[in-house]
Amino acid sequence: MVNHALILDLVERLAGTPVGQPVELDVAAGTSDADEVAANTDLVAAWCRASGNELMEVRPASVVVRHGRRRDPLASLDPELLPGTRLWMYTNFDCNLHCDYCCVASSPQTERRALGADRVDRLAAEAVDAGVRELILTGGEPFLLPDIDVLVASCSERLPTTLLTNGMLFRGERLERLRRMDRDRLTLQISLDSATPEPHDAHRGPRAWERAVAGIRLALDEGFDVKVAATLPAEQAHEIDGFVEFLGDLGIRPEHRVIRAIAHQGVAEEGIEFTAASLVPEVTVTADGVWWHPVAAIDDSLFVRREIFPLADAIADVRERFTRYREAADQAAEWFPCS
Repeated sequence: MVNHALILDLVERLAGTPVGQPVELDVAAGTSDADEVAANTDLVAAWCRASGNELMEVRPASVVVRHGRRRDPLASLDPELLPGTRLWMYTNFDCNLHCDYCCVASSPQTERRALGADRVDRLAAEAVDAGVRELILTGGEPFLLPDIDVLVASCSERLPTTLLTNGMLFRGERLERLRRMDRDRLTLQISLDSATPEPHDAHRGPRAWERAVAGIRLALDEGFDVKVAATLPAEQAHEIDGFVEFLGDLGIRPEHRVIRAIAHQGVAEEGIEFTAASLVPEVTVTADGVWWHPVAAIDDSLFVRREIFPLADAIADVRERFTRYREAADQAAEWFPCS
């Protein structure tokens, strides 16, 4: 027999409980009959659904009810920041440069660890159904791959795509691969750190600035949308105004200028410290699995899972972990009255 007095007891206890906090309610109520306990549990569940409270947990002889419903941590995010809106893919890890703050320790000596055409194609196909709205290919230096135009086509045929590059390899057959790419569906993002050669070359190598600027100009002349991304050490912060003016002179639109600080990842000896709890995730796939964010795609503490497919499951995994981090942060911020 259902014990309706349970609901009166629950209402009274919730009235004295702050919103967001749980109470535990005995649903056995002096009975050992399993069917009666189950019926009492169903009654509480139905009441919670109707009253705007949340049944958090069902135990053998009790239930835990939250006063009010759990706040959705994802609801407060800008839709553009929702994990899974953009999908990052590391096409490879080898690079023609050896930048001293590379977040994934790429260099000419780094093992390629290519994601490969088949996996890129499957990821791009599954991304559409998973709600992804933009695909981003990065490395390493993607133009070292002999099939980079094939990888880009797999992506840009399905979704708007951004390809990150240092812009230094646009000649010969690599230039022909660039020219085969879809100008309407692809944005090139080229790395450039300063308005003059010295600061850029100090971190990326001799003549890197000159060749990167030449690559930007060539890509613009070829009709591509071009973003420029700068990684600025703290000592260069005062140079931002001059750098922004220089980008304008190159023809880079304001919305296509990305300026970021160094992350303490990879080979960087200093920079901003990140943890999964402090970093809004951007789902990132490499040949090794799924990672929390592209800036930390070799950081074991930000590794999510080995299985890449199905992509929807990987995205759901990242969102669930992010939700738990946000909930934990909310619970940690408790009211402590001093007056």
